[in-house]
Amino acid sequence: MATNLRVAVVDDDPEMGRVVRDLLTDEGYQVSQYHSASDALIKFKIEPPHILVTDHKMKDIDGLMFLRKVQSDYPSIVSIMMTAFGSIETAIEAMKSGAYHYIVKPFKNEELSLLVHRASEKIVLTQENATLKKELNKNFSLDSIVGKSPAITSVFELIKVVATATANVLIAGESGSGKELVARALHNASSRKNKTFVPINCTALPENLLESELFGHVKGSFTGAISDKKGLFEEANGGTLFLDEIGDMSLQLQAKLLRVLQDRQIRPVGGNTQKNIDVRIIAATHRDLKIMVKDGKFREDLFYRLNVVPIRVPPLRERREDIPLLAESFIKKFAIRNGSKVTRVAPEAMSLLMAHPWPGNVRELENVIERAIVLSPDDTIEKKVVLGSALEEAQQNIEQLHADRPTLEKLEERYIKMILAETDNKKDEAAKVLGVSRRTLYRKERIYGMVSDETPEPQEDIHEKAN
Repeated sequence: MATNLRVAVVDDDPEMGRVVRDLLTDEGYQVSQYHSASDALIKFKIEPPHILVTDHKMKDIDGLMFLRKVQSDYPSIVSIMMTAFGSIETAIEAMKSGAYHYIVKPFKNEELSLLVHRASEKIVLTQENATLKKELNKNFSLDSIVGKSPAITSVFELIKVVATATANVLIAGESGSGKELVARALHNASSRKNKTFVPINCTALPENLLESELFGHVKGSFTGAISDKKGLFEEANGGTLFLDEIGDMSLQLQAKLLRVLQDRQIRPVGGNTQKNIDVRIIAATHRDLKIMVKDGKFREDLFYRLNVVPIRVPPLRERREDIPLLAESFIKKFAIRNGSKVTRVAPEAMSLLMAHPWPGNVRELENVIERAIVLSPDDTIEKKVVLGSALEEAQQNIEQLHADRPTLEKLEERYIKMILAETDNKKDEAAKVLGVSRRTLYRKERIYGMVSDETPEPQEDIHEKAN
């Protein structure tokens, strides 16, 4: 088996060491032979091996003592002990000293080859897991929130400041703007990064199921509860619970959530006992919760519990200078996934991307780039591909406006967003298309979380006063 793994063979019997060295060299390993443990330890400081094959009884340092030293200084080394004194006690001592396995002399070449092969598989698997973990952390680190605009860099700085705290965070922003990426970046930059990050969309489940998902339930508490179920608060214990679209949670469930935040305890549905939990809450919404509080649709006390640290994620139209960077990032992501040779966007195509209002924000841009990659025959995304993708996406958005039978409130919100996108966010023009005053449009934007609290309210116009 060809391999680039380094193997150290340590045996004070030169002939035995040579036999093992030659055997493993023929197997494709990079093998170094040492006649003493002390000599090996000196050389390990320069370049430690991946695998150690060592004798049990040696003159300068006992093999078990040598193993303990190696595992203390180089815990990633996988060790195999050779011994002429095969017994349960020897095996136990070898394992206690850090050995991966042991083999009794005299042994067959195939036995040692198999052990070293299994050790190499263990090393490769460990390396792959470490690489995967690194990539996962990278995917949801600050580096994955691509951008250099002042609007997004201010978010970066805020994340760095508040990540190490334990305070609850409320993330506001339009759909598709990247609220969950911000939540994951906060988690990964915190002291809880080695614990679980658990996301849940509060809109995705009906109220009775959402309560069970959050707090768990006991067997028989309702029809279908055939066994005890651990809730997401317990799953996230020690880590972070991300409550997406918290503004869609019912008032009844809001009251129960508030109790959990106050007491740091949960009670499963149908249960009689409380369970202590240690969870950081990060909530997100596209709505203006302050308006919802005034309208009696969101509990004021819960709002202040959640809004300890507010973070606003800007929509893509407020950070257009980030579009080329985002497009480049998505090309790298989807070209590999789709086996495409696309590496760039043509200048004319980029001009279209820069001019588009992006009502679906970063998520819409991501979809357009992926589709353009699939449709592009060479290494460049051309204008006609982007134009077709963007227009087709816009047409589908219009068709989807009422496809899922939304409430009147939701339909109104979608229609206002569509008109604002079509008018490039020109409020006076959008108000005329909608047939309402500029102040009425502003109030609707506040209700649906389209503008921040700092946005000044427009003055009454003559037409509005006349009415």
